[in-house]
Amino acid sequence: MPQAETMTLDEKLSISHRAFELLEAGDREGYSRLIRSAPMPSYLAKVMKEKMGVDYLINGGWNLSEAEADFGTDWLNR
Repeated sequence: MPQAETMTLDEKLSISHRAFELLEAGDREGYSRLIRSAPMPSYLAKVMKEKMGVDYLINGGWNLSEAEADFGTDWLNR
């Protein structure tokens, strides 16, 4: 199984900072698109799968690369 390229903490913080700038400027769509581009932490993806369901994660456009690296590419289907 290929390892997903991990994003550094600085890269994640930069995305978060830019996303909140968009939100403050009133661009909710831009905020949502950008915040979903950052990898969701594995622990949060696992909780979201349990609480919100697989469809929410798949249809939401979330970056699940960290969860896939930690749990395997088929983790959503298990």
